[in-house]
Amino acid sequence: MAPRKDGDVVLTFNAKWVSWAHTTAAYAAFVGAFVVGCYLHYHKIVQNEWFGYPQEWFPSVSATIGDRYPERSVFMVFIAITSGPRFLLVGLWYVLTRRPNTNLPGIVAGVGIFRTLTCGGWTYVTSTDDHDWHDIFMISYLVATLPWTLGCLSLSPPNPKAIKYRKIFAGLFFGTLVPLVYFFIQHKVHRVPGAYTIYAFFEWSLVLLDVAFDAVTALDFETFELVVRDVKGLSRGDAKLLKDDAKEKARESSFVQSSTFDGPYYWPAILDAAADIYCGFVFWSILTSLGVLVWYFPLWHMGISGYEVMIMTTLSPILLAVPFLRSAIIQNIRWVHLSSLAGLLAWNVKNQANRLFTVGFAVGAGCLTWSALWYAERRNTPRLQARILAFGIGLILSSIAKFANQTNNPVWPILNSENGGWNKTGFVLAVIAVWRATRASDASGGDLQTPNSKKGSSVLAAFGFGGLMFALHSLLSDSSTMILWVWEGYPVQGPLSVPHGAMTILVMSVGLFLGIALPGVFGSWTAFGVGSLGAAFLTYYSNWTGYYGALVLTLYVMGVAPVVITSAIQHNPATTFGLGFFVYNFMVLFHVWVVAYAFVPGGPLVRERTDWVMITTMLLIGAGVFSALITNSGRASRASKGPQGRQKTAYYMHILVALQLLTASIAYLRFPTNDYQPYHKDEKVLTAGIWTIHFSLDNDMWSSEKRQAALIREMELDVIGLLESDTQRIIMGNRDPSQYLAEELGMYVDYGPGPNKHTWGAALLSKYPIINSTHHLLPSPVGELAPAIEATLDVSGTLVDVFVFHSGQEEDPEDRRLQSEYMARIMKASPRPAILLSYLVIKPKEGNYHTYVGEKSGMHDIDSRDWDRWCEYILYKDIKRVGYARVSRGTITDTELQVGKFVVGEPASYTDERIPEEHVRPGRRFPAMFRGAGVREHRYHVFNEPWYYA
Repeated sequence: MAPRKDGDVVLTFNAKWVSWAHTTAAYAAFVGAFVVGCYLHYHKIVQNEWFGYPQEWFPSVSATIGDRYPERSVFMVFIAITSGPRFLLVGLWYVLTRRPNTNLPGIVAGVGIFRTLTCGGWTYVTSTDDHDWHDIFMISYLVATLPWTLGCLSLSPPNPKAIKYRKIFAGLFFGTLVPLVYFFIQHKVHRVPGAYTIYAFFEWSLVLLDVAFDAVTALDFETFELVVRDVKGLSRGDAKLLKDDAKEKARESSFVQSSTFDGPYYWPAILDAAADIYCGFVFWSILTSLGVLVWYFPLWHMGISGYEVMIMTTLSPILLAVPFLRSAIIQNIRWVHLSSLAGLLAWNVKNQANRLFTVGFAVGAGCLTWSALWYAERRNTPRLQARILAFGIGLILSSIAKFANQTNNPVWPILNSENGGWNKTGFVLAVIAVWRATRASDASGGDLQTPNSKKGSSVLAAFGFGGLMFALHSLLSDSSTMILWVWEGYPVQGPLSVPHGAMTILVMSVGLFLGIALPGVFGSWTAFGVGSLGAAFLTYYSNWTGYYGALVLTLYVMGVAPVVITSAIQHNPATTFGLGFFVYNFMVLFHVWVVAYAFVPGGPLVRERTDWVMITTMLLIGAGVFSALITNSGRASRASKGPQGRQKTAYYMHILVALQLLTASIAYLRFPTNDYQPYHKDEKVLTAGIWTIHFSLDNDMWSSEKRQAALIREMELDVIGLLESDTQRIIMGNRDPSQYLAEELGMYVDYGPGPNKHTWGAALLSKYPIINSTHHLLPSPVGELAPAIEATLDVSGTLVDVFVFHSGQEEDPEDRRLQSEYMARIMKASPRPAILLSYLVIKPKEGNYHTYVGEKSGMHDIDSRDWDRWCEYILYKDIKRVGYARVSRGTITDTELQVGKFVVGEPASYTDERIPEEHVRPGRRFPAMFRGAGVREHRYHVFNEPWYYA
């Protein structure tokens, strides 16, 4: 609104001084607090939870502006002063950048206001006041920084100097995040002296760069002049009159700039994109749940059950071979799609077999739906591109959902309202999404193939699609899968599931974006070679080297997906998708056979050959690329580069960016605190347990992590070994139960040998710091490969070795003999107090028992008089044993929990003489709640009470 001209000008000044006032006040807040803090409390503000001066000598931002008086007050005063210029700066930026037919300036202004309010939130609500709300405000502020920065860059007026500085400050800001996170992990996880000081330098750099980015507005605001006019003449005695024509000239000097974001922001279109993506999420959620349900049956049968045939429901696209069926399915795609949502209602089916059949039907309907959708859009590149993006972003959203929910998808049929499921919410949203995504839309033309254009082989295209689906599902349906491939234990020398799972998701998103933008690049043999190199590094290397290979492979697989799918739809869909899913099924069985070789016919032929699986996967994708080089070259794809294609794609990309902000927030919230405390630290008690958790599927096919955590917490276990814990395969849902247990219980975790080590899994969780751990694969010439963890814990200042071990099966006595000798050697070699938490498959005082217990190992049985054991045993040496208990499993698994209590710093005693509980100090007793009937079917059983020893 133009200023009124019928009055005297009281004050006028250039708008650039708003920017300068904002910059000055903001820097004064931080610098003032820094100077006062260093002068008054230097040694206190450089101190952190691990180290102080002189190892740490530069304070972090949070420590400087935190709770100490008076630096906190100095900071708050100047930040309060900053708020006025800040709101004015956001308003002026909106006035400068607004233009007809675009909502982007308003959106950016809204983000700017939100960011300012959240800054006040984390400033005036410290972590001491309310830790949760402080984190909420801080995360919201950091998340809003990305759209604010990108929005300002997009809307920058054509001022070369200002654009240059914005790019420099933005690039430095986001570039600084990488070393910032790295040194924070070095401090928090690895406890490296001095790492927090380096982290503090990067943290301060972020603050300075953040303010500097907004300071650039001074160069743009020089075109503005702010005028205060007295319209009633009350200040006429002091006011100076400025010429109206001078002010008009100043207003006219503002310029109009163009932007790639010109045009209205069509909100219904972004709702369409969101609905499309959610449909992709539902498909991946149902598909990834099928394997978990199938696994339940061979798990209980200990071999082929017959229910494995349900994975063949993915072959439903062969129905598209019949022309009238293909036409009917495409014309009624909404109802076919809605039928696939039965998989989201399967949690209501209590009978395990019927639940599997329900999900199998849903998977079949889902595979048929997406195959038909792609085929129907084969001549409309913008819409096809949107469908492929929805499919890819749906996978990313599924991975994010699992990242947020400790690797369980909240809409899976193994979850319900009691163990973390969001099934009802997921179903309602799915119905809305399908209804919107499948409504009729006007055709806008297409990019038809040129006459007599060549097509590649439909069979090779099917191979490519099958290999692509397997790679996406086996490696990228959970952000922690490949991280656990390269995991080698403590000290940590590679990525962690949290926070580095967010990096995997980011690279997935970048790969999908580049695949849409640069299909020619990802469809080339050069890209295939780079992707194959990444696969080789992932397969053959560990730690960071292997993970870098994993990221390269991730980028390639997501980038080549649009190329392979675009090629596949140009052939008969029954061939490319029907045969493609058959190849996918073959690969699913192949990658299970490499570890399940002892239970399946022909298994020994592919025993422990993950490298064969990876080579086959890449060859299949290569076959698809070979076909695509011919097929896609014959398609006129200008539509994807036109304004309609760009605009339609933009909405999906906006959602993709928002999902990255969500992922970063999840990573921040889940970052391990590493400040865990034992239950009875003052007593120097170590309560250790061993439990075979049966892949975290209970007797009734429900996820059991929450009930496991409840029992472990109530039994006050400081250390626990978990067996049958590796669930990072398609058939087991690509899950990791140890993540939930570690975070829920506040424990350090060693996942044990990774999923590419071909074992059923062994994991270690500890309240005490894990100083070092080594993974062992024991000799198993015939039967299943036996895993073991050898870890050194810092137990109240005393180093204690803990071994977690799962021996081979009963049918392979030679394997078990060799394994007993191997374990005896490494336990004997331990120079420290030691505890074995194990699954031995022996009878007390018979056979290999004398190898595990006795002179060969130096170990002692926790109670040699307990004759009623077969699998689980706790052994120990050079540490005082004070208690032993056996706790019934309830419905969680098929194996009880065994627990031993030990004390460091007192002489070891190996007598089995028991003492009454009243002679035991309270801090060394087992919880009384499990006496008698216990709770939730957990009670002390076999001898009905704990045993205590002098």
